[in-house]
Amino acid sequence: MTTVRAVLALGSNVGASNDTLSLAVGDLVDTPRVRLSGVSPVVSTKAVGGPEQPDYLNMVIEVETDLGPYELLEHCQAVENKHHRVRTVRWGPRTLDIDIITYGSWTSDDEKLTVPHPRAAGRAFVLQPWAWMDGTATLGGIPVGELAAGADDFKGLAPFEEV
Repeated sequence: MTTVRAVLALGSNVGASNDTLSLAVGDLVDTPRVRLSGVSPVVSTKAVGGPEQPDYLNMVIEVETDLGPYELLEHCQAVENKHHRVRTVRWGPRTLDIDIITYGSWTSDDEKLTVPHPRAAGRAFVLQPWAWMDGTATLGGIPVGELAAGADDFKGLAPFEEV
C-alpha cells in the first residue's frame, strides 16, 4: 500500500483541552496504519464563528498513513467520538475537533470530505502551528507561514503555556 502524508488540525475548548489534545494524538496513532511524523506547539485562540464560547486550544500534526482519505476521516471521527464529541451546534463548543487539512496531493470537494480543507488558508490557528511544525510547508503553493501572517485571526500567536 502507498503511504500518504496528511496534515490534521485538532482543537478543543470543552473540558481539560490540553489533556484532550494530547490523548487524541495518541489515539490517532494507536494503529500501525497511522504514524506520527510531526507535531506543532499548541496555541490558544478565540472561537471563530458560532455562539459565544470559551477560547480554543489548537494544534496541527502530520501523519503518514496507508488509510484512504475516507478511512482516515472515519478514524478521526472515531477519535472525536471517543472524546465525547457532540455535533449539535455548527461551530459550537466541542471537546475535540479533528479536521483533515491535506491528504498528500489528493483533492476533493464532495460534501463528505473537502480537501484541502476549504477554510484552512484563512485560519492562523491552523497555519501558524503548521508553519512552526514544518517551515517548508505550503498550501496551494504558498508558504503556510505567509498565509498565517495574512489571516484575519493572526495576532501574534504564541505557543500555549499552562499556568
